[in-house]
Amino acid sequence: MKNILVPVGSTSSAVGNLQYAIDLAKEVDAFVYVISVFKEVSRVGGLTKVNTIIKEDNENRLECVLSQVDSKGVTIIPHSIKGDILDGVNRFNKHIPVDLMVLSPRSNSIREEVFLGKTSGKLIKNTNIPALIVPEGATFQQPKRILLAFKNGTFKKKSVLEPLKKFKKNFSTEINVLHVSTPETTEEMKHVSGKLKILQSTYKTSENATTFQAVLEHFQSNNPDMLCVVRRKRGFFTKLWEKNVVLKKEFHTSKPLLILSVQD
Repeated sequence: MKNILVPVGSTSSAVGNLQYAIDLAKEVDAFVYVISVFKEVSRVGGLTKVNTIIKEDNENRLECVLSQVDSKGVTIIPHSIKGDILDGVNRFNKHIPVDLMVLSPRSNSIREEVFLGKTSGKLIKNTNIPALIVPEGATFQQPKRILLAFKNGTFKKKSVLEPLKKFKKNFSTEINVLHVSTPETTEEMKHVSGKLKILQSTYKTSENATTFQAVLEHFQSNNPDMLCVVRRKRGFFTKLWEKNVVLKKEFHTSKPLLILSVQD
């Protein structure tokens, strides 16, 4: 985990979210890249000066956020990027491979019933970068216990588990596995890859209608510092991924949420 990306918007949680990423980077010896995206207006009608002002305002906003955090000796590299947030993140990832993206759950949303706002939801849905959703106001604490919940235990790509391997190596984190069987579970999905068996501290199965229901059932007994799920084309959040905004009644957690890369 060498490159941590933090997209910064106009939300009031930007400073706290960036500080969380910096504190994590300090522990794992990583670089922090901070990006702020702006959109230009049409150049028709002599609006070049307007675009210059928009760019300067964006850079000033980025500098304002950076001025309010403690770098703790971590290398922080800011970028002001023109265009759409999704396009900007994907373009950045092509040039500098991102190992983890640290996001605020609600971005610019002020609706209390929203868990995952439109911007963060779009980035999770349309990128394949491991993401850590940090609750508003949270400060970084070394995760001693992670609850990993999934339906399909087949982990074909070694890279999918890299964030968990990093946490276990750096923090001696317990990886408590919750393998969920739902009405859609096949025999193949009941298999657990050896790659995960090496990492897991405990293993438990559960029969539930959805993975989220299993998490609710076992969350308290596990008392994790972090919840981890797997981003799949078919699986956890399948229906939630159909839209960018996720309501709290559909899914929520008060702990940091680590979302691993898709692998099918």
